[in-house]
Amino acid sequence: MTLEAYTNPEFTIVKKLIFLLAAFLGMIICDIIIYGGMLVAGDGKGFVKRSRRAEKFHRLVQLFYEMIISATSVMSFACAYVVLNHVYVLVQAAGIKGGEFAIFANIWGEWKDFVLLLLICLSCVFNSLLDKLIIPLNRLEKEDKASIRMLGMFYVILILMFLNVIGDESEYSPVMMYYLGLMVGRFVYFDASFKDFLEAIKNTFLRLPLLIIGLSLSGLLCFFGFKAGFLLERNYYIVGAFYTHLFLLVAVFVFRHSHILELIVREPKDVTQSTDEEL
Repeated sequence: MTLEAYTNPEFTIVKKLIFLLAAFLGMIICDIIIYGGMLVAGDGKGFVKRSRRAEKFHRLVQLFYEMIISATSVMSFACAYVVLNHVYVLVQAAGIKGGEFAIFANIWGEWKDFVLLLLICLSCVFNSLLDKLIIPLNRLEKEDKASIRMLGMFYVILILMFLNVIGDESEYSPVMMYYLGLMVGRFVYFDASFKDFLEAIKNTFLRLPLLIIGLSLSGLLCFFGFKAGFLLERNYYIVGAFYTHLFLLVAVFVFRHSHILELIVREPKDVTQSTDEEL
């Protein structure tokens, strides 16, 4: 088993650029939808309100970016699990008794649960590395990132549930159980009050539109990728979904560092203070 078995040799540089362009286009459409939804939610009249509207838009966009980052990090763990488990099944079926694959099979067979926990920790480190160093999101508080990361877990769980339904000959139940456990732990922790629990539920519910937008974007890109032959069904759909999210991650990186949205939706510099009643 080699790495080439999970890639598509015909996915050339030109095709990758086309797929990346599709990811850019999808990201632009999502930003427009977020802005349009925000306009529908409020009238935006007045200088201060226009400023608050711009500020809210950039914050919502960064929440959306954080969800893509979190989903990609979670997807990396899910994809790694599927690939490693597939290699294990192939080694077992081939009856390999010696060599590095036999060592891997022994480790995976005996210590699989600990390996899964390690992969979860690595995905969390990957998430933190992305949104603090590579794609810094300075408008979000820790509470925002915590709740949107939980939404990112739910995002991936929904994708895995869909893959289980269509059946691509892989097993996603262990991955879903791990992340469902983490989500329950995020909602119900030892020192949490009932008020904290309701607040967590409310924040997640209010951000469900971002989840719907993200799932629609990744779903359409995956469909385009498989239909165009950029992604291969024999590699498992989860591998194609992970590739798709890597392209989305590149799009997020470019949008965040180019500051193009700040040029289009500008925040006025001279903003007077206003009360909540004025807003």
